[in-house]
Amino acid sequence: MKFFVDTANLDQIKEARDLGVLDGVTTNPSLMAREGVTGKDAIYAHYKAICDIVDGDVSAEVISTDFEGIVAEGTALSEIAPNIVVKVPMIKEGVKALRYFSDHDIRTNCTLVFSAGQALLAAKAGATYLSPFIGRINDLNWDGMQLIHEIAELYAIQGFETEILAASIRTSRDIVEAGKAGADVVTCPLDSILGLLKHPLTDIGLEKFLADHRAANG
Repeated sequence: MKFFVDTANLDQIKEARDLGVLDGVTTNPSLMAREGVTGKDAIYAHYKAICDIVDGDVSAEVISTDFEGIVAEGTALSEIAPNIVVKVPMIKEGVKALRYFSDHDIRTNCTLVFSAGQALLAAKAGATYLSPFIGRINDLNWDGMQLIHEIAELYAIQGFETEILAASIRTSRDIVEAGKAGADVVTCPLDSILGLLKHPLTDIGLEKFLADHRAANG
């Protein structure tokens, strides 16, 4: 399973890279704004800075909601760097754009997915990645992980190559559960990835080993 970090913060991206487990980055307009990055030129420059840090895929989201606008914006984004993946919303015009991008060898990430039916449309249209929003589904008292199960089963039966990118991950446990459910990729804040390191028995065991070492070596 691939680990993507969901942020536009360059320091966090570098930290995730240095940890040795980073496979890519996802961003969105909200994350860009959080870093104080506004305006087309600044946003594109920031994407380039991210791509210079990361060897893997970097999702860059379009703002347009009409076919022509999505295609124009997505094409421009794809020219920033070879590892840019164009993030397209799951709407009718977005599905049309997914097919256009697929036919023109531009990789895509279909975002804001909340059902297996949407997942089917995205795969049929040639999406490279599919982003079901687990946390937002759970917020409505539905089962986000069950949706991952359902999509994974559907894709396996039909032989679709679209990768399932579990998004809106809230906890470290969600990462594990998404992997068990069949997600190919998870994207989440760096804190959720670092949370996988933590276990009280690890801390207790390490302290005992160090105490024994100190006792044996004065």
